[in-house]
Amino acid sequence: MEKIKGIWAVFGKDLKTEFRSRYVINTVFAFVGASMLLILFSLRAEQLPPTPKSGVVWIVILFAALSSLSRSFVMETERLTYDLLRLHGRASEVFLGKLVFNFFFTLFVNLVTFTIYIFLLGIPVSHYGALLLTLILGTAGLSGVATMLAAIVSQADRKGAIFSVLSIPLFFPLLLVLIRATKAALFEGAGGSFMNDLTALVGYAGVTISAGILLFDYIWEE
Repeated sequence: MEKIKGIWAVFGKDLKTEFRSRYVINTVFAFVGASMLLILFSLRAEQLPPTPKSGVVWIVILFAALSSLSRSFVMETERLTYDLLRLHGRASEVFLGKLVFNFFFTLFVNLVTFTIYIFLLGIPVSHYGALLLTLILGTAGLSGVATMLAAIVSQADRKGAIFSVLSIPLFFPLLLVLIRATKAALFEGAGGSFMNDLTALVGYAGVTISAGILLFDYIWEE
């Protein structure tokens, strides 16, 4: 019960901070909006085959995540509140609180982005349940990697550059699976290959989140 309270406290702190500044959400939606316009008018995405059409939206989400999720721990070092968290919270509580905030924030952005994308391109969704599962598990994978790497690079001098260099190789396999799963959910239906991709997404999210919790214990003590 105490652990849940600690996680909730960190989540609530980040939520209040974002509501006050609106820095991250404004940055993300400005990027998503500009990217959508570029895709619609320059690439003519409605004429693309199913695979590129399923991949373009995830590329937009990936770069939106790179610009926002890296700040989960960076803002603590910039505002000199990192040591305050050490005094009042345990390592696992702080990491999971940050992870929960990143998950729900990214899930909200993903839902809005996919809704706009599907509406503007007029895509007839083949299986809404499969699409929702793909979004949830994809968000979990993105949040797990981003939160773990944000904690690692938060003490570095050039945080943004290091975060991007480290994260893209880890995001690449996730992106490939998400494109296949999204193509199945949007155009093909939830068949046998979709279940394999779903299992891969569950494993990826589980491994990255578990690794983040274990690694953060060492980062927390340094």
